[in-house]
Amino acid sequence: MRIRATVAALTGTLALSALVVPAAQAADDPSSAPRLAAKAVQGANEGDTKITKVTVNGGKDVVVGTTNKVKFSVAVTATDPEGIAAGSAFLYHGSSVDTADGVLTPDDFDGTCKVVNATTSTCTVTVIADPKVDLYNDLAGSGWKVYAAAGANDGDGAETEAYKSDARIQRNARLTTNASPEPVKKGKTLTVTGALTRANWDTLKYAGYTKQSVKLQYKKKGAASYSTLKTITSDSKGNLKTTVTASADGYYRYVFAGTSTTPAVTSTSDFVDVN
Repeated sequence: MRIRATVAALTGTLALSALVVPAAQAADDPSSAPRLAAKAVQGANEGDTKITKVTVNGGKDVVVGTTNKVKFSVAVTATDPEGIAAGSAFLYHGSSVDTADGVLTPDDFDGTCKVVNATTSTCTVTVIADPKVDLYNDLAGSGWKVYAAAGANDGDGAETEAYKSDARIQRNARLTTNASPEPVKKGKTLTVTGALTRANWDTLKYAGYTKQSVKLQYKKKGAASYSTLKTITSDSKGNLKTTVTASADGYYRYVFAGTSTTPAVTSTSDFVDVN
């Protein structure tokens, strides 16, 4: 895992600087946690500037697989009697910014600001989560906080280092369904198999999500909605297998409700012809 070497955000008269473990050191010991130190260059909370709200990805969880970079927004709303000139932010994981074990930074620290009224603006940056660079399995789920800063038109500034993220960074999940035999005679046994897997950020591969509750659902041909037939548990490799009695033509699918570290996922349905 490579840790970003230096992040900086200039917001009016306020500057943030962050120092992390050099990439070479992290490469020598991938299990080592980055040390992140952040400080205000010209002081925090100067004058009348106040940060009133921080929103990560519109409040939705951020789901990351094993290959593609995922971009999401962080919006910083701030107010000052003279109006807001700039705002910026980055995410860190851990109890404090000084002991963070993960960091996600913007592609451009200069936030795009939208005026709400004469005193208030919302400034948005685009943060990047790269599974090949920024993430490992222990970072999945909650525990992410936002270090945010804002600068006013009169030179005042404010920053906060402990805004709790309203979104979780999650490991993408996949789910499959296969019902057999096809076709099948009415009243005979139908075997429904599948697999629940999720992204492993340590290996950059998908692996079985074990001992998880998954629902088997059925929709009769022509019906409007699915009904749950039973709930089963994925095995030690994430595999799913159960049997049902074939009654009529219809669709079978598995549904996983998700966990704090892994999003909900529904498989593609498998149609079975019953004769």
